[in-house]
Amino acid sequence: MLKQVEIPGAQLAVKDVGDGSPVLFVHGFPLSHAMWRSQIEELAATHRVIAPDLRGFGSSCLACVATVTIAQLADDCAALLDALGVGEPVTFCGLSMGGYVGFQFVRKYGDRLKAIVLCDTRAAADSPEAAANRYKMAEHVMRAGTEIVATAMLPKLFALSTAAKNPEVVEAVKRMILATAPETIAAVQHAMAERPDVQGMLPTIRVPTLVLVGQEDAISPVDEMRAIAAGIPGAQFVIVPEAGHMAPMENPAAVNQALRTFLGSL
Repeated sequence: MLKQVEIPGAQLAVKDVGDGSPVLFVHGFPLSHAMWRSQIEELAATHRVIAPDLRGFGSSCLACVATVTIAQLADDCAALLDALGVGEPVTFCGLSMGGYVGFQFVRKYGDRLKAIVLCDTRAAADSPEAAANRYKMAEHVMRAGTEIVATAMLPKLFALSTAAKNPEVVEAVKRMILATAPETIAAVQHAMAERPDVQGMLPTIRVPTLVLVGQEDAISPVDEMRAIAAGIPGAQFVIVPEAGHMAPMENPAAVNQALRTFLGSL
């Protein structure tokens, strides 16, 4: 059951289950909290699990995404914690775009962090070419709808074996993409194109950190994620086998085991 929670300038849908030390799961683009279903089910037995739909995504309000920045999404996460009465430090777990939000959360709300998990994400800013492609997709989706986004993104998101062994995972991600409004996709593509490079920030991260990457991730490759882990003092690094960019959905058992081990060490 999702709660609808009012925060400044937006209304967010959020899954809030379990008791214990809080873990905040932040989804990738252009998805929803539902991508974390296996992790929510696993960890709710021992932790308070908070998994929002970011503004404009999933069941959250659409009217609040005319313009948005990655830093604003981090502000939304902090406001959500306030609205839910979460005063103690949280473990922030973000995938891809959720990792971009995580870096801004570290920068702005570091005192609210117990630990951070960075899944299949990037610290580098977009290249000019990558940013141009985002702007192009933003234009196209407003003209042609979200089907073109699903067509463009789905082949890049998964390990080769996933489509054959777990077609239901591919279908679930496709449904999430198709359910996302063109306005949200366009606004957030601009936000991601304009996000800052945070590679220089990595050595300043002083909370326990887990860096997770799917072995076959074509978007955030293993070597790039390894470099992120190497840049953060004391970070742990785990490669998830039989998984691409959507590792928490493609190999939930391995991701859940890594999360359990990490959270148990805090």
